Amino acid sequence: MSKRSVTEVVSTADGQAFSKMSGSGVRREVTTEDGMGEFEDAWEDEIEEDEDVVDAEGLQEDGMDLDEVMPAIEESEEPSAAPNIFIPGTHTLAEDEVLEPDESVYVMRHSTGVDWPCLSFDVLRDNLGEERQRFPHTVWIVTGTQADAAKNNEIVVYKMSSLHKTQKSGEESDSDDDEEDDALDEDPIIEYRSVPHLGGVNRVRAQPLPSSEPLPPPTQPYHVASWSDTGKVYIWDVRPLIESLETPGYSLVKSRSSKPVFTIDAHGQAEGFAMDWASSGASSIRLLTGDINSKIFLTTSTVSGFSVLSQPFISHTSSVEDIQWSPAEPTVFGSCSADRTVQIWDVRSKGRKSVAGIDPAHESDVNVISWNKGTSYLLVSGGDEGVIKVWDLRNVQKKGTSSPTPIPIASFNWHNGPITSLEWHPNDSSTFAASSADNIVSLWDLAVEQDDDEMNETSDTKDIPPQLLFNHHQKDVKELHWHPQIPGAVISTGADGFDVFSTIAT
Repeated sequence: MSKRSVTEVVSTADGQAFSKMSGSGVRREVTTEDGMGEFEDAWEDEIEEDEDVVDAEGLQEDGMDLDEVMPAIEESEEPSAAPNIFIPGTHTLAEDEVLEPDESVYVMRHSTGVDWPCLSFDVLRDNLGEERQRFPHTVWIVTGTQADAAKNNEIVVYKMSSLHKTQKSGEESDSDDDEEDDALDEDPIIEYRSVPHLGGVNRVRAQPLPSSEPLPPPTQPYHVASWSDTGKVYIWDVRPLIESLETPGYSLVKSRSSKPVFTIDAHGQAEGFAMDWASSGASSIRLLTGDINSKIFLTTSTVSGFSVLSQPFISHTSSVEDIQWSPAEPTVFGSCSADRTVQIWDVRSKGRKSVAGIDPAHESDVNVISWNKGTSYLLVSGGDEGVIKVWDLRNVQKKGTSSPTPIPIASFNWHNGPITSLEWHPNDSSTFAASSADNIVSLWDLAVEQDDDEMNETSDTKDIPPQLLFNHHQKDVKELHWHPQIPGAVISTGADGFDVFSTIAT
């Protein structure tokens, strides 16, 4: 990310106005500054003005050779100035400076705005294939709004299609014939369907679907849960919304799509943020929800619908901030809290108490955790002090023992604000992404080790952790997710909308 004066003419991170929308969608009127809020096309065709034509002999009416009046301009042999790289924590922006992205390090980068802030979202699975590499891409997400009034909120399913790779000029251009179609200069397309939601949406999570199975047919549900700031947790069936975007002429059945299929009232009027689905089959659905009063409730599916266990899990002493089911043990889950701890639970244990934990895990509130799907004993946590820690859960303190507080196997004090989101890469067990209130999305690889013989350190770069792969700037970024079917693709949400990008670093 480089910086330059805001008085210069620059191609901003937000790009040109987004001008295409499918006829099956409804256009949203979005008014934002500097083009923010719309998918970008950073390489818009420029219109050249007509120029005077000089005849082949290059003479004026008086016979004077034009070269005598306007001598030829010799090309400078001096190389162009290197970009001024912005390093968070080392450099600060002056009042007349803004950040400008370096397009050469992006494989793909698009931005779109929203009517109301969407501070949480989740990626929806599709039938377009696994590990897909070919452009253009299509992504599906579900999100919820935080509008000006409770009645104006919505659950929204977005389909973002025609996402082309970032085009580069000059020597950076790909000239291979087989990639010519990938570099078409077309506007991305965004379509959406929405249903009303009472209250602002604190957190949205989609039911995990097995990668080996296709999207459920339209007759079967695809569940999404939303944590409302009213204290309710709603479970929705978004499969009709997806089908209405996929199939022209599809008629939505309001009785199925406009109302939640189940409402969790167990939390009373206490709102919350922590929520996670278990990776289980459609016949055995399990959802955990944690509130600001330190209570965690388990909701399971039954033949007739959903059922909430009456007795909550209680070991935290403050607000439960995040929950994660174990990827390896179906009865185990982890949680983190403003009480500075990470707790490990087993739903089979009597008394609904945690069986192990890390106390303290951070110096302040533990905001987020992520459980590694490939290496199931690794868990990463992010604190309000801006520190990211990686834990080996084989060393956690079992309750009732005198074992010492475990030490993280890695700790990164890079961000300058609270960590707002964390997620391990779905296929690479050494890589994770993080977002912070310092407006930065960072990508990390624990497999990278510093080589002192090869490091070309300067005063600016000597404090950069070698495991840091990439920094992406987004205003007030709140949450991020890797796309499980597009290798290296990251989706993030902030105050102004969504970013979809992939980099040369992953």
